[in-house]
Amino acid sequence: MRHTISVLVENKFGVLSRIAGLFSGRGFNIESLSVAESLDPNISRMTIVTRGDDRVIEQVTKQLNKLVDVIKVIDHTEEKFVDRELALIKINAESQLREEILRITEIFRGKVVDVSSKAYTVEVTGDEEKVEAFIEMLKPLGIKEIARTGRIAMSRG
Repeated sequence: MRHTISVLVENKFGVLSRIAGLFSGRGFNIESLSVAESLDPNISRMTIVTRGDDRVIEQVTKQLNKLVDVIKVIDHTEEKFVDRELALIKINAESQLREEILRITEIFRGKVVDVSSKAYTVEVTGDEEKVEAFIEMLKPLGIKEIARTGRIAMSRG
């Protein structure tokens, strides 16, 4: 089962490597990892997406809570939450494709963020399914490069 876990941590050197080490030491892959400062510059919020059965993820959560620099751990899997991902996609923009790129981008409520004579760079945000669908629509047009943030998540309410 796929789990989305938010971890509030002290914004200190080495915290990310200790948490990543906890996962790798137990043989877990981190599918997605996003880290940024929170409202308080001394606290960062990590969003980790991983796979495992409930028993194993419960053990990982307990181990995370034991780390000194960890303030709070939330497994969003059993609750309602909002999640988003950002993708920047560079597409071949030959003159005959430009209209199609703009039409697809508008349908997905994306935005063109850079234009050159040979490429458009577009931005799209949404849940993972929306980002994946957008990429699939653009593939036949010639994607040159993709950069994705991975999932960020927050409990509802």
